[in-house]
Amino acid sequence: MDDCIFCKIVKGEIPSFKIYEDDEVYSFLSIGPANFGHTLVIPKRHSESALSMTPDELGELSKRINIIAKGVKVGSSAQGVNISFNCGKAAGQEVFHTHAHIIPRLENDELTNWPEKTYAEGEAEEFAKKIRESL
Repeated sequence: MDDCIFCKIVKGEIPSFKIYEDDEVYSFLSIGPANFGHTLVIPKRHSESALSMTPDELGELSKRINIIAKGVKVGSSAQGVNISFNCGKAAGQEVFHTHAHIIPRLENDELTNWPEKTYAEGEAEEFAKKIRESL
């Protein structure tokens, strides 16, 4: 896609702090990190989100994410990492090119996770049924 910022990074038209590259994947530091060392992993071939990839494509991307996440954890001296995909605007996706976030986590880094909700009586069964039926 010609106007996609991540496609331009892959082509070298926009500079980045490259972490990893092979024939299928490119990885670089986020310019707006949640913690220092926050890394993005993208497929070189444009796709809108992880949900628009085939299972095989996503599997290949995941293999690289696993390797890169281990490097991010060690290289940033983190105690853990969050690995996530934001799929769709409502989920916080801002660049519509598939990308995984690898965020180094440190004890007491003050990053928060989302709040938990509680299902009302019978609600969990209904959600589970609807999700199973849509698979």
